[in-house]
Amino acid sequence: MAFQDQFSYYGPTRVLMGRGSMSVLPDLLTENKLKKTLIVTGPGLVKAGKVKVGTDLMDSEKHPYVIFDQVEPNPPIQNVHDCADYYLKEKCDNMVTVGGGSPMDTAKTAGVIIKNGGRISDYFVGSSKEVSERIPYCIPTTYGTASEVTPFAVITDGHFKSTVAGPNLIPNVGIIDSDIAVNLPAPIAAATGMDTLTHAIECYVSRLSNPISETLALRAINLVSKNLRQAVFTEHNHTATMNMMIACTMAGFAFSQTRLGNVHAMSHPVSGHYGVPHGVANAILLSRVMDFNRYACPEKFAEIAIAMGEDIAGLGDVDAAMMAVEAVENLAGDVGIPSSLGEAGARSEGIPVMAEDTMKSGNVAVNPRKTTLQDIIALYEEAM
Repeated sequence: MAFQDQFSYYGPTRVLMGRGSMSVLPDLLTENKLKKTLIVTGPGLVKAGKVKVGTDLMDSEKHPYVIFDQVEPNPPIQNVHDCADYYLKEKCDNMVTVGGGSPMDTAKTAGVIIKNGGRISDYFVGSSKEVSERIPYCIPTTYGTASEVTPFAVITDGHFKSTVAGPNLIPNVGIIDSDIAVNLPAPIAAATGMDTLTHAIECYVSRLSNPISETLALRAINLVSKNLRQAVFTEHNHTATMNMMIACTMAGFAFSQTRLGNVHAMSHPVSGHYGVPHGVANAILLSRVMDFNRYACPEKFAEIAIAMGEDIAGLGDVDAAMMAVEAVENLAGDVGIPSSLGEAGARSEGIPVMAEDTMKSGNVAVNPRKTTLQDIIALYEEAM
């Protein structure tokens, strides 16, 4: 059951989904009378040939484009401004981003500056300016962040991950195509897939959950449970890959309405201070936070256990909820996620600062269990 009785739902992204969907890109650009596109991506994606899929299509229709391929992992503020400056210098009128969360968030926030002016820090959550217009078309190459449908973007400000949020940050179009995501390197596939699972579980138990978000999230949990192992350990399985991409987008539509919880509040400082990949940090923290939360809404965690294929016959909700925790631990272990934050590169001496940063996140407020600074410190210590 949802925690709230009244809610709104807004998801304006036009989503084109299925193997081969990239082929519609030139028609989309023509349909919208766009004249010159900036492709936003990272150097590794260019080297891997992911960007060439899109540029070949644009070349075939003689659509002008330039490429900004300098997106960094966990993009810093300067990366965003460099992208926006290049867009303006080249007199573009559109952005297509090819990549995971870092390229998509860079494009989304560069679009904020292009259309609204100022510095991106002017738009961080808690600042005074609001986003008035959206730009990007997003083509995800992983099945993790779902930034192609969400009203959020995360930018690194020093060691702190700051969020830009608002309905006009939601991209115009998302193209979800397994051709561009099949055969990911196993560590990336595992981390991004566990990121999707984290999104789905956290929004399902969020205090802002609603019947629509719950339905999307529960189905996403089921799809991840059935498909992540196959997607990670095969190089050709388009069915598993497409199901993971569908799960990712479904979870994105869901958590766009509900926010997340303690896992994301805690994982952002881990990535900001120690460079641990976001999905890895989430995956390590997820089962620990689930165990912490399960007494607050055991019936919902019991439903998660069922969605993950666990047999809870004869168990009460609290014991069934523990099976959900164990199912997540088993999945993370099977796909090769490190067993602790220390193994992933974080250090226990950073816990006090990371805990303080965690408590600044709005995700803590919607976590199903009331949470104190000492609770966060204890969870970090357990995860180390």
